[in-house]
Amino acid sequence: MDISQITLDTIVDWLAALGLRLVAAALVLIIGRWVARLIQRAALRAMQRAEFDETLIKFLGNLLYYLLLAAVIVGALAIVGVQTASIAAAIAAVGLAIGLALQGALSNFAAGILLLLFRPYNVEDFVKVNNVSGRVESLQIFNTVVVTPQNEKVIVPNGEILSNNITNYTARDYVRLDLVAGISYGDNIRDAKMILEDIVTTHPQILTEPAPRIGVAELADSSVNLAVQLFVRFEDFWLVKFDVTEQIKLRMDEAGISIPFPQRELHLIQPE
Repeated sequence: MDISQITLDTIVDWLAALGLRLVAAALVLIIGRWVARLIQRAALRAMQRAEFDETLIKFLGNLLYYLLLAAVIVGALAIVGVQTASIAAAIAAVGLAIGLALQGALSNFAAGILLLLFRPYNVEDFVKVNNVSGRVESLQIFNTVVVTPQNEKVIVPNGEILSNNITNYTARDYVRLDLVAGISYGDNIRDAKMILEDIVTTHPQILTEPAPRIGVAELADSSVNLAVQLFVRFEDFWLVKFDVTEQIKLRMDEAGISIPFPQRELHLIQPE
C-alpha cells in the first residue's frame, strides 16, 4: 500500500473526526447559551419575588449568566480536544493575581453585596456610617453616597461601613429628643415641671405615645437640672428642639423662674 495514500486517509479521518467535534462543540455553545439564558431568567424572577434590590438583581443575574457561559465554553473546548486543565490553571492564576491587586476593591464589592441583601438602610434614610452622618443618596456595589446636613456629598466605601457600627435614625417611626432645663435652687421644682409639662403636651409635633417624660436629672453645682425626654418623628427633630428650647426660656422668664449662670463661691481668708 502506498504510504501517501495511508497518510491521506489518516488526514481525512482526522478531519472528519475534527469536523464532528466542531459540530458538537458548536451545538454545545448554542444550546448551552440558550440554557444559560433560561437559568438567568428563572433566577431573576426568583430574586424579584424575594424583593431583592433592583441593582443587585441585575448584577447577580449578569454574573450568573457569564459564569454559566464560561462553563459552556470550557465544555466546548474540551469536546474539540483542547486541554482545559491548563486553561483553568491559567485562569485561576490570573484570578489570584487580580484578587491580590484589588483586595480593597473586592472587600468593598463583597460588603456592597451584603448591604444590598440585608438592607440595614435604604435610599433616603438618615444614617451615621463610618462617622459620617447624612441622608443616603444612593447605595452602590462599591460605595454608599451620603449627603450631609451641610449639603456635602460624601462617598463612603462599603467595606468601611460594614466593618463599623451603622446607625439608622429613620428605621423607626420616631426618635427621642433629650433636653435639659436648669433652674435655680431657690425656685420651686413643681412649678417648673408644670410649665415644662404644659409646653410638651400642647406642642403639635411632639408625640403623645410614647408620652413625654420630665424629671429631676441632677443636683448640679449651680442649678437643679430637669430632664425633658420627648418623642418626635425624625423629620421634626430639629424643629421641635429649637421651638421647645425657646419656649422653655420664655415661659420660665414669665413665671419668674431663673435659669442660673454657672457660679463659684470664693472664700477669702484674711491673714492674721
